[in-house]
Amino acid sequence: MAQERIALVTGASGGIGRAIAIALAETGAYVYVNYNGSQGKAEETVRLIEEKGGQAEICKFNVGDFEETGKAIADILATKGRLDILVNNAGITKDGLMMMMTEAQFDDVININLKGAFNTIKAATRAMVKQRGGRIINITSVSGVMGNAGQANYSASKAGMIGLTKSMARELASRNITVNAVAPGFIETEMTAVLSDAVKEAAVKQIPVGRFGSPTDIANMVKYLASDEAAYITGQVICVDGGMAM
Repeated sequence: MAQERIALVTGASGGIGRAIAIALAETGAYVYVNYNGSQGKAEETVRLIEEKGGQAEICKFNVGDFEETGKAIADILATKGRLDILVNNAGITKDGLMMMMTEAQFDDVININLKGAFNTIKAATRAMVKQRGGRIINITSVSGVMGNAGQANYSASKAGMIGLTKSMARELASRNITVNAVAPGFIETEMTAVLSDAVKEAAVKQIPVGRFGSPTDIANMVKYLASDEAAYITGQVICVDGGMAM
């Protein structure tokens, strides 16, 4: 790979995505910080990277929009000439029991979480094949491994990402492109911060190590999978979950 690797992290304005962007920048990668909601939060991610001596810039597009995603990645390739690392982290939840779930709730989650990963991979792989190297890392979830009541849409989208990961790993292995998935368990983010104490206590009881993880725990695994040291690892789903899904 080139000395300055080019990375794109989707949904990098906060939480796990922000931690991943910072971790990759610490390895010397130039990081595109994707967002679709809060520009201020995305700019904060860039500021945190630059404070540590890294390089990054914001990159606004909706991963669920095929044309918009394709144009954004084409612009990155036109500017930098390559894309070495793609991290599909962008995701949403619209939880509810199946009996109460609307078609829109199901479609919206599938469109961002699963179709969004298809959109970015579709736009990035031709360049990675041409440069004969790359790392694609999909952020799935233990919900996609185990299933979770009240999250049929989310679990389906994350399970779909696992199938996508394995299929793409087989398609791209001969071109020195690895494709892996990281499955976080309960992680301390804004998403879990809104849970009630009772829900948190029940969740902790499911975790053998007895605590929630941090975004850095996920970022460290992504950093490793993006490195040259992980060149012989592809098609894998690595649970970073304190033992929940073992």
